[in-house]
Order: sequence, then structure tokens, then C-alpha cells
Amino acid sequence: MTGCGAVGRDTNGDASHGKQLFLAPQAQCASCHTLADAKSTGTIGPNLDDAFSSDKSQGFSEQTIADVVRSQIAYPEQPMPANLLHGQDARDVATYIAKCSANPNCGVTASKEAPAGAATTAAPTTTSAAPGGATTGGSATAAGKKVFASAGCASCHTLKDAGATGTIGPDLDQLKPSEAVVQHQVEVGGGAMPAFKSQLSATQIKDVATYVSSVAGK
Repeated sequence: MTGCGAVGRDTNGDASHGKQLFLAPQAQCASCHTLADAKSTGTIGPNLDDAFSSDKSQGFSEQTIADVVRSQIAYPEQPMPANLLHGQDARDVATYIAKCSANPNCGVTASKEAPAGAATTAAPTTTSAAPGGATTGGSATAAGKKVFASAGCASCHTLKDAGATGTIGPDLDQLKPSEAVVQHQVEVGGGAMPAFKSQLSATQIKDVATYVSSVAGK
């Protein structure tokens, strides 16, 4: 209840934008939570359909559920990372979850405009490219650093070059993984880490693998 009061009531959330953010890699919601409407099957965090089905069957309002979700975003408990969403973005996601949890036919369509902080997938015009479209050398490292930030890797991993201090996943500076190991792990996941193959392009995965392997432990 203290958390709800601290962030205020969620009275002006946009469920469509909330769905878009829920599905975006940088917010990590779909990677960690199950929500039927979003077709997400994450198991790291609570199943949101199960979490709120009883509340809805007892007649709790969407407003009340949105306030609870907003509080959880503002004051998360492990393993949920802090500072994933703020302000209107947090209100939008809370509104979407409140409306569509335990309701796979809620009718919300994700908005199309790019959310704040969305990954930049287009390479700069000065970037050289290898056959197949992959960036090369320092360009790949720079592009990979952007993917590392936008995909939310810093929330779970420690990597000095990225200013990341996450503790949910391995400390990459200590692990010093090879490019092949990083690429495989990003593609298929493992342990608490979700698979990103469906959320990142092949070029983005290649770039982030190049970046991590080249800066880890340095």
C-alpha cells in the first residue's frame, strides 16, 4: 500500500502502448512473464494470468490491479530488475496488464510507434558491412554495445565497459565468454536467461556477441 501511494494512482495509462512496451526486448516483460494475450511464456517472474485471475473473479477493479502492478514496477523484488520503466511508460504497461491478465481475448492491439529507448536496428551510413549484412570490426562492437543496452542485458549482467552491474546472470567480466558462446546463449537462452532469437535479428545477435566477447574482462 505504501508503494501504491508513493507512485500515485494509474489513471491515464494507454493499454495499446503498454502492450507494445510489454513485448519490447528492452522492457523484458515478455521474456520473464507468462501472459496469454501477449503470447509470452516466460517463467522467471510470476505468471500474470494466474496472479490476477483470482482478483478478477472476486471483482477487483482494473484500476486496483493497475495500481498494484505500477507499485511492483517501481519497487521490484528480486529477480525483477529495478528501473525497467518509468513515468508514463510504467503506467501504460500497468494498464495493459490490468486489462489483459487472465483475459486472452481482451482486444488490445499493440501500438505501432517506436517506444522510448527502442533498439536502433539500422546501421549508420558509415558502417562497413560483411557479406550477409553483418557489421564488422569496431562497427560491430559499437552496434553490439547499443544492442546490449537496448535489449536490457545490463539489468541482469555485470560488464564494466557497458557500465552494467546486474547480478541476476553471470558476471561477464569474470566469465570472459567467447563470441560463439555469447551468440549461442543469446539465441537459445539457458538457466534464468530467456532466448532472444525471436526478439533480436541475426545481425543484432552477432553484433552483441562480438561486443561482449571483445570487451569482457578489459
